[in-house]
Amino acid sequence: MNKARHNPLNMVAMHGVLILYTLIALFPVFVILINSFKSRRAIFREPLALPNADSFSMIGYETVMKQGDFFLYFQNSMIVTVASLSFILLFGAMAAYALSEYQFKGNLIMGLYLALGIMIPIRIGTVAILEMMVATGLVNSLWALILVYTAQGLPLAVFILSEFMRQVSDDLKNAGRIDGLSEYTIFFRLVLPLVRPAMATVAVFNMIPIWNDLWFPLILAPAEETKTLTLGSQVFIGQFVTDWNAVLSALSMAILPVLVLYVIFSRQLIRGITSGAVK
Repeated sequence: MNKARHNPLNMVAMHGVLILYTLIALFPVFVILINSFKSRRAIFREPLALPNADSFSMIGYETVMKQGDFFLYFQNSMIVTVASLSFILLFGAMAAYALSEYQFKGNLIMGLYLALGIMIPIRIGTVAILEMMVATGLVNSLWALILVYTAQGLPLAVFILSEFMRQVSDDLKNAGRIDGLSEYTIFFRLVLPLVRPAMATVAVFNMIPIWNDLWFPLILAPAEETKTLTLGSQVFIGQFVTDWNAVLSALSMAILPVLVLYVIFSRQLIRGITSGAVK
């Protein structure tokens, strides 16, 4: 098996498939970026051509800055994404630690109940969620989105983190207890640093759906002051006329934060995925 794995032909084929998949995945991003710097006529005439002296135009970015409150939309998206990820990682890690460390009646049932959240889409309960937000007065507030995204991300976070926390040495935790450390200190100082790759994996898996979501911002927070970047970009899409320069420019600026955060956490993400595969 090792000989087959290290066969040069197999390695070339494997890397060829990965490179092809990478090119396919990056192709839409490439098209959006290059067309955001082109005039409207050039976008439809040569959509795959790079901008040149004749087709180069910044009209899309100028329109976004003038007509849409881009910085407010960007700020709202950042607040919602960062707050949701913080709650997902904190509460998900604490729930995963409790399920993996302590044996109590209903432990297995609780784990299966949380796993149902992975299989059942949260959008099925949109009507009930909207009624709940109206009753609590959270409609057109960022808290409505933060709470929904936290509930959406917790099942996957608990499922992934609990598997990693079971690998943490019991001797290390027992040594901490002998030294007089509280359970909270053991959790925050001993356990969490050892599962950082898994937490980075959870963060990346949840960050992209939250950042790109249009469904819940449109339903729960459609007011101008609470619009996210994805929802704010829709102002340039009309029923009869669409300002494609502005749409592509807004999407280009929305893509950059995700790419930057992915580059920052890519090493931790790969470590988390490969650790799970080896396990």
